[in-house]
Amino acid sequence: MKTQFIFKPLISALLPCAISLSNAQPMTYPKTFQQDLSYTHFGTTIKDPYRWLEDDRSEQTKTWVTQQNELTFKHLEQIPFRKEITDRLTQMWNYERISAPFNKGKRVFYYKNNGLQNQSVLYRKTKQGEVVFLDPNSFSKDGTTSLADLKFSKSGKYCAYQISVAGSDWRKIIVIDTKSGALVEDTLIDVKFSGIAWYKDEGFYYSSYDRPKGSELSEKTDQHKLYYHKLGTKQSQDQLIFGNTEKRRYVSASLSKDMRFLFISAANSTSGNELYFMDLNTKNPSIKTIVGNFENDHYVLDTRKDKFYIVTNLKAPNKKIVLANAENPEPQNWTDFIPEANHVLSPSTGANFIFAQYMIDAVSAVKQYDYSGKLIRDIKLPGVGTASGFSGNEKDKLLYYSFTNYITPGTIYSFEPKSGTSQLYQSPKIKFNPSAYESYQVFYESKDGTRVPMIITHKKGLQFDGNNPTLLYGYGGFNVSLTPTFSVANALWIEMGGVYAVPNLRGGGEYGKAWHKAGTKMQKQNVFDDFIAAAEYLITKGYSSPSKLAISGRSNGGLLVGATMTQRPDLFAVALPGVGVLDMLRYHTFTAGAGWAYDYGTAEDNPEMFNYLLGYSPVHNVKTNVDYPATLITTADHDDRVVPAHSFKFAAELQEKNPKGRPMLIRIDVNAGHGAGKPVSMTIQEYADMMAFSLYHMGVQVQ
Repeated sequence: MKTQFIFKPLISALLPCAISLSNAQPMTYPKTFQQDLSYTHFGTTIKDPYRWLEDDRSEQTKTWVTQQNELTFKHLEQIPFRKEITDRLTQMWNYERISAPFNKGKRVFYYKNNGLQNQSVLYRKTKQGEVVFLDPNSFSKDGTTSLADLKFSKSGKYCAYQISVAGSDWRKIIVIDTKSGALVEDTLIDVKFSGIAWYKDEGFYYSSYDRPKGSELSEKTDQHKLYYHKLGTKQSQDQLIFGNTEKRRYVSASLSKDMRFLFISAANSTSGNELYFMDLNTKNPSIKTIVGNFENDHYVLDTRKDKFYIVTNLKAPNKKIVLANAENPEPQNWTDFIPEANHVLSPSTGANFIFAQYMIDAVSAVKQYDYSGKLIRDIKLPGVGTASGFSGNEKDKLLYYSFTNYITPGTIYSFEPKSGTSQLYQSPKIKFNPSAYESYQVFYESKDGTRVPMIITHKKGLQFDGNNPTLLYGYGGFNVSLTPTFSVANALWIEMGGVYAVPNLRGGGEYGKAWHKAGTKMQKQNVFDDFIAAAEYLITKGYSSPSKLAISGRSNGGLLVGATMTQRPDLFAVALPGVGVLDMLRYHTFTAGAGWAYDYGTAEDNPEMFNYLLGYSPVHNVKTNVDYPATLITTADHDDRVVPAHSFKFAAELQEKNPKGRPMLIRIDVNAGHGAGKPVSMTIQEYADMMAFSLYHMGVQVQ
């Protein structure tokens, strides 16, 4: 098998738009039943003929999934170079990946994947070498049960870990003895959106919802509760700490390092939270309020005696660190410790220092402070990209951080805090040569004149003739920042001669709260306009053309793809909406979807919000006989974050209204969820299918 691919036109370049031969013939889609169902909002009647696809437990839905997968995989299997791409991607993926080590008690642990293991294995260092501490590949034969979270008790005597079955957000917690590996007690069940916060070696705090009466994969869950579990007792005896009378959708807990303070964060949406604490050293401790509203975001970074170091965006859209005292912790008594800067702050602690990590146009810069607030140094990073880590225990003499960008695989460095020197700790040995590629940032104007950054990556010496297969990837929401990160799949794309472009759209967090809010609710169209303008920039500058441009995004990014492909189908050859939020009138009725209202608003808010959502909701904006891009929707049957019904209904609309156009297909993973914990084997095949589909419907072939 060849180790390097090149693109080549599949059909004569004399044709105005090269298309694959399969597109000349209409596809025969499975007949999707349409029920006579409609509902009314603010005087407007909405037809919902595919509502029955929301029932993930029905045999009718299962049959539909089977039929759609049969059609999709039959189509994918006819792509002549699909196997070549899969083989090369597998070859590139097959390299050893090791995490930074971390200390628990007197033991040192790290994760390692030998290359193609479905799940990474947790190892413990010993004098004789390394031993397997926990191997998630043993959880299930097909690798679909994953390790979702792991925390050690204060001394390291016990380890509690969460497992996820088939990618579901519903988890189980298992507690083992760290030394022997033996089970300590019965498994906790029905845990969701939870961390594990150990109190000494005695027990831990966790969060969950009551089990739904209907489908656990799609039923609405909106009252989160915080419990304390004492080791050796039954889960039914766990103490309810928060969430009985206070109805909150998201509740989480953390403990100060000295185990004195329990901090509780409570929220009703993905932005804005209340903050509470309990002094566990007092008799009959009660919950006290630090912040009693949802107007801003706050969390406790660290404590020193009665002093709280709080990260907040209150009157600081780019975030800052403030000091508070346990006696008078309310915001009016806060004092600035590290003031707000011109760039977004994301701090960490380790070795008795605070590391202020900043984003400057979506790339990392790091400053080191001591606990008096004195700036020790600006840390020199290995290059321009994303640095993460710089965390550990107070007594650690050495810390670790990772560095990556779009052409640099994740590399681990050790950092000596006293001298400020970095040393290479672990560099992956991947079959990819970064020196053959370039990755750089450009800025372009969106529809309203807003300046938007985008990083473009490709082979050196690329010809800007408009003929380069290009993948435009975006997200644009929930204050999420897209910073440069290496991906094996993207590395293969550029190795084959493609262009990979990532704009930092409004709705993200790259420029703080103002940038986020500019892409929310009735300003959501800004996000789509930013993405469309990125496509137009790539076309105008000769990177690509409408016949060679694919768009991709997942989750909120799936909404981005669905909205832009229905608004500007003329701009794209291929659309790849993954696990997308696509029915904007009903998203809030499933699982924890109501918590996304800060970004989206809901159809129940008011007539203006309803009409705005209706105006861009992908499911409701599919028109008849429009030349939409060749579309491969991806989702999974156990996705209980963004339920697959979104994707099912979008596919049904596209197929019914455009039976003679380019393929409108849906690829549905079985025994998989929103993405976290997906086995390597399934991940490789999904990426390979997306690449093969894209190239085939751009009219290019691999050889």
